[in-house]
Amino acid sequence: MVAKKPRIVVIGAGMAGVTAANKLYTSGCEDLFELIVVEGGTRIGGRINTSEFGGDRIEMGATWIHGIGGSPLHKIAQEIKALESEQPWECMDGSSDEAKTIAEGGFEVSPNVVDPITSLYKNLMDYAQGKKVEYMKLGDEAASDDGGAGKLSVGSFLRKGLDAYWVSNKSKEEVNGCGEWSRKTLEDAVFAMYESTQRTYTSAGDLLTLDYNAESEYRMFPGEEITIAKGYLSIVQSLASVLPPDVIQLGKRVTKVEWKAEATHLGVDQNGYDSRPVKLHFSDGSVLLADHVIVTVSLGVLKAATQQDSGMFSPPLPCFKADAISRLGFGVVNKLFLQLSSTHVTKGQDFSKFPFLQMVFHREDSEFRLKKIPWWMRKTASVCPLYHNSSVLLSWFAGKEALELESLKDEEIVNGVTATISSFLSKPHKKEENSHSHLGNGHVNHDEENSRVKFSKVLKSQWGSDPLFLGSYSYVAVGSSGEDLDILAEPLPKLSNCDEAASATSTSSLQILFAGEATHRTHYSTTHGAYFSGLREANRLLQYYNHHVGV
Repeated sequence: MVAKKPRIVVIGAGMAGVTAANKLYTSGCEDLFELIVVEGGTRIGGRINTSEFGGDRIEMGATWIHGIGGSPLHKIAQEIKALESEQPWECMDGSSDEAKTIAEGGFEVSPNVVDPITSLYKNLMDYAQGKKVEYMKLGDEAASDDGGAGKLSVGSFLRKGLDAYWVSNKSKEEVNGCGEWSRKTLEDAVFAMYESTQRTYTSAGDLLTLDYNAESEYRMFPGEEITIAKGYLSIVQSLASVLPPDVIQLGKRVTKVEWKAEATHLGVDQNGYDSRPVKLHFSDGSVLLADHVIVTVSLGVLKAATQQDSGMFSPPLPCFKADAISRLGFGVVNKLFLQLSSTHVTKGQDFSKFPFLQMVFHREDSEFRLKKIPWWMRKTASVCPLYHNSSVLLSWFAGKEALELESLKDEEIVNGVTATISSFLSKPHKKEENSHSHLGNGHVNHDEENSRVKFSKVLKSQWGSDPLFLGSYSYVAVGSSGEDLDILAEPLPKLSNCDEAASATSTSSLQILFAGEATHRTHYSTTHGAYFSGLREANRLLQYYNHHVGV
C-alpha cells in the first residue's frame, strides 16, 4: 500500500478560507498535508472586494475594521503598511463632519430635536449590549416584557424604549412648526432613521426579526473603527501570498459534497491507496477526493444547500446542523456609489462640498409623503462623501430595498436618488411662519430645479443575487440564539462518546469542518469572525494530527 499525505481542501478563498490555508501552510507542517483551496469565483477575497470608482479606492463588500485595539487584522494592516495610501480611499472622514439632518419637505431639523433622540437611541442600543447607560430605567421598561421567553426582538425593544421616553417626557411642550411636522412625528422619524442604519449594521431587513438577547454576546474590539487605505483585499492577499501559486484554484465551483455520515475505519481502494472519505464534485464535471474539507461558504449558500431538492450535501446535513442553519438570519446589505457630475453646481446651491446628509422620512401612512421619492430610498438613512469634499457619494441599503436596488437599471437609480436628494436639499417653496421653531430652520423661497443634484455614473454591489453568496452577512434571528452559531461550527460527522476515543485513528473523522463569519459566536457578521474561524478550523486539524499549535 502506498502511503499518501492527508489532503485538506478548503472551499472558498475569502477571509476564513485563506486564513485557514495560511495557518495550515505556515504551521511547519507543509510537508505533512496536501493543501488545496478551491474558489468558485474568478478572484480571491469572497465578501471582501476592493475596487475603484471615480479614481477612488472603494470597498464593494467588507469595509470596516470594527475596533483596532487588539485586532489581528489591524496588526496585519500595520505590518504590510496598508493603512496609508496616495490614492484617495473610502476613509469616510467626511462622516465625522457635523451632519445635516433634513426632513422630507426640505428643512433642516434642529439639534434640539435630533440630539436627544440620538442620545436615546445610542443608550438603548448600549443597554441591549449589556452596558450601563443613562437611560437605565427606560431600558429596563423596554426589556421587561418579551412577549414570551426569549422572543424579544431588537425592533420591539427599541420601540418600547421610545414609547417609554415619550411617557417620561409627556409634560414637554408640544411645539408645532415646519408645516406638516410636529415635534413627536419628527422625533419618531429621526428615531426611524437610526433604525434604518441599524438594519445595515446587522443585515436584518426588519429589526423585528433581530434577536434581542444575542446583542449582549456580540463583541467588537475597543478603540477606533477604521477603513483600510490600500483596501481590505490587501489583507487577504497578504495571507495568501505565502501559499504556493498552485494551492488556490479559481473557477472551481463545488456542486456536491459527498461524505460518510459515520466515522468508520475505511478500507483500501482497488489501486492500493488509502481511500479518502469526501468526494467533491465541481461545475466543470471534475471531481476531487479529500480527507478533510473546510467549508467556508456563506450562510446564504448553506441555507440554499439545506433545501430539500438541493443535493449539495450527500447525505444531507444532519437535522441538528440544518435546523441551526435555518434558524439563523442572513440578510442583504448593498452599497451604492454615486459620482457627482462636474456640471452639478447650479445657481441653487454649491454642491462641491456635499454634506453628510441624514434623511428623515415621513411614516408610511403619512399623507405628506412626496410621491417622487421611490419606496426603495425611504429607508436609506444617509448619503455622504467617501472622504471630506469627495465627489463620490455613498449610501447603504438593506433588506428588500437592497434587493430592489440590484434589479434596477442605472438610469432608474440615478433618477430615484436625484429626486430624493434634490427634494431634501431644496428649500421649501413656502417660508414657514415660525422660522425660529424648535423643530427646524425656516428657509427662504427657492426653486427646487435650481438645486437639482446631478450624477454622471453609479456603481452598486449585488450580494443578494450573486449565487456564490446569496446575501451579505449573518445575524441572530428571533427564534435562534448564539448556540446556533456554535452548532454551525461543529465538524461532521458528529462523534459519539464511544467514537471519540478511536477518532485519532479513524481516517474519516473531521471530514467536513465549517468556518466563516456565521460560525463565530461573538464576532459573527465581521471579518474578525471569519478570520478567527479560519484559525479555529486549521488548529482543529493540526491538533487532530498531534502537532503543537500556537495561536
